[in-house]
Amino acid sequence: MLPPHGGILQDLVERDASIKNELLAEVPALRSIVLTDRQICDLELILNGGFSPLTGFLVKKDYLSVVEEMRLASGEIWSIPITLDLTQSEASKFEIGDRVVLRDPRDDKPLSILTVEDKYVPDKENEAKKVFRGDPEHPAVRYLFDVAGDVYIGGSLQAIQLPTHYDYAALRRTPAQLRSEFKSRDWERVVAFQTRNPMHRAHRELTVRAAREQLANVLVHPVVGLTKPGDIDHHTRVKVYQEIIKKYPNGMAQLALLPLAMRMAGDREAVWHAIIRKNFGASHFIVGRDHAGPGSNSKGVDFYGPYDAQELVEKHKSELGIQVVPFRMVTYLPEEDRYAPIDTVKEGTKTLNISGTELRKRLRDGTHIPEWFSYPEVVSILRESHPPRPQQGFALYLTGLPNSGVDALAQALLATFNQFSGARHISLLDGKNVPESAIPFVAHELVRSGAGVIIADPRIAPSAETIAAAKKVISKAGSFITLSLETSLEDVSKVDRKGYYAEERTDVASYKNPENAEIKVDLYSEGTTIAIQKTVLYLEEQGFFKF
Repeated sequence: MLPPHGGILQDLVERDASIKNELLAEVPALRSIVLTDRQICDLELILNGGFSPLTGFLVKKDYLSVVEEMRLASGEIWSIPITLDLTQSEASKFEIGDRVVLRDPRDDKPLSILTVEDKYVPDKENEAKKVFRGDPEHPAVRYLFDVAGDVYIGGSLQAIQLPTHYDYAALRRTPAQLRSEFKSRDWERVVAFQTRNPMHRAHRELTVRAAREQLANVLVHPVVGLTKPGDIDHHTRVKVYQEIIKKYPNGMAQLALLPLAMRMAGDREAVWHAIIRKNFGASHFIVGRDHAGPGSNSKGVDFYGPYDAQELVEKHKSELGIQVVPFRMVTYLPEEDRYAPIDTVKEGTKTLNISGTELRKRLRDGTHIPEWFSYPEVVSILRESHPPRPQQGFALYLTGLPNSGVDALAQALLATFNQFSGARHISLLDGKNVPESAIPFVAHELVRSGAGVIIADPRIAPSAETIAAAKKVISKAGSFITLSLETSLEDVSKVDRKGYYAEERTDVASYKNPENAEIKVDLYSEGTTIAIQKTVLYLEEQGFFKF
């Protein structure tokens, strides 16, 4: 593999800073593409050299070669297609030879000018199969078919500027900056550690052991771009990493942030990560068990084998130009008060461990997390951003036909919840005090602040799409719970003093009770008291209220 270049932006600066002004002068006359969150991550790493040898988004011959052979058309190893995907409508605006401005979606700044060298329709079925193994539940496959555009545009880039980050600027090192820093510190051997999760004592132990075995220093290089949906936010994680770095002896570790959009592509992603870490100056790379794998599908089948990633990186290590350090799982030995690789522990020795599932449960319940597992400073950070259930916000979405009692039950629940001692603040959004279109956003903000939110618009029968859209926004801040009022159309039509059924309505005609609702009630047959009891018991079972 060729040595990493300085990055398109670095090359530009070294040639002539006035070129940037010339490019900026050209921008107003060119059409623009506003990048997606994934595309802006990809662009930044192309521009700064993190994706060396790439100097642009893949043209068709490179794309096909990467998908089929895990190589660029030139023969250089490259395992993940880096493509600029557009909708058919958007792609139709551009022709081969056009120069196009690529803009930051957050502030509309021009970042680069793309010269369109190719425009093609990918075989997404083949890409899904060859790159991600084809399981329709794989997050990258879902993204490919549900989110990504159907036309790819490829071509070389001219850099104008990198995206602006207002958080942790001192930790956002380009490859050239990090390599220069290693050189100034005489770090000839550097072990890179990839992570998208918080780090605990075991992670610190395994990285120190890897560094000791390789006579190297440690680069903690977490992903702060896009990771697996549901992962802990990068702000929480960076605060954890900043505490962990203090625990390494004698300044042997360096923390730097990687603005990568992960694909969770298992073995192929591990190869990709190795290339990236080589570009950032690492000589060794820790490849974990099921590295960058998204776990298993709904049937419990793993997307990747536990050692697929280690085997594929090991197979290509000579041309990757970076040494593989297999992840050695460590476990705590309470009788000796130390961690040790699990494969070195004698049979019958007492060991302790806390799984990710158990850790999340302890955070949710507010129960003790021992110091042998994690540092108190780390636990404090995690508890602050992930308080126990009684302190977490939630949204209770009431759905049913008009006249099914949505408004009456909402008011009854509001009064009931507000009487609980020490309970969180409870708000009611009923379509009267907040415009319908703004309810998801307002609910998101309230839930994020720890409030309980009751969403109930008695005037409409919400569609499955409406509920799903609200859930998508609100669940990013906390729990979204659906309460379905199951009263039949026949029953709600009998007593219609407000005239909901005076004329035929499309929302009523198409309404179906959600099958996956967490709580189901029928006020006409059960009464309000039973409906309240069902709701309170469910929320208590989930830990939102303690009595």
